Amino acid sequence: MPSLIYIADPMCSWCYGFGPELAALMEGVPELPVEVVVGGLRAYKTEVVDAALKQEQIDEWKKVAQQTNLPFDYNALARENFAYNTEPACRAVVAARLLAPQTCLYVLHEIQRRFFSEGKDVTQGEVLAEIATVAMAEQGVNIDKDTFLATWSSDVAIKAANDDFLLVHKWKVTGFPTLILERNGVLDLVISGYVPMPKLIDLLQSIIDKEQAA
Repeated sequence: MPSLIYIADPMCSWCYGFGPELAALMEGVPELPVEVVVGGLRAYKTEVVDAALKQEQIDEWKKVAQQTNLPFDYNALARENFAYNTEPACRAVVAARLLAPQTCLYVLHEIQRRFFSEGKDVTQGEVLAEIATVAMAEQGVNIDKDTFLATWSSDVAIKAANDDFLLVHKWKVTGFPTLILERNGVLDLVISGYVPMPKLIDLLQSIIDKEQAA
């Protein structure tokens, strides 16, 4: 059965922008499974966000907002001593995958929403646990915050997140979001970067058409 591999980072603004497009696709084709692989956009970064990086990110966020009409809190990077390290948020998505795989994508989207539109500090475990457990509960999976934090902090989750980063590197994925169609072990690139829903459907259809013509 075909499936999609979605390579994204919870703190990637274009992935945030692509979230509604992917959600619309899933509503239209609910039988198509989606596997999430976290990208590690700025994993393990420790330097504090300075004025230059803050402005660079804000400029990019404004491009996403213009393209998608999604809300942004431009003060999200103004927190004192804030390091734009995406590993903790990626690991929260992995923790959800370990605890309840069916909630993984919803947790990813909710972390994105809370960071980009509300300015939550999603580099912190307590914040991530609150966001993730609420998102999981909305999908009918009740996990308490302590259980989630224990999983998020575990060596298993740390290794699994890093394994995702290594896989992304092995596949030579350099941009997020990336969407790959998998069929019987064959991988076809669908998108590398943001695309709106109509174009996404066209790209998927073109892959299917090429296969049928072969």
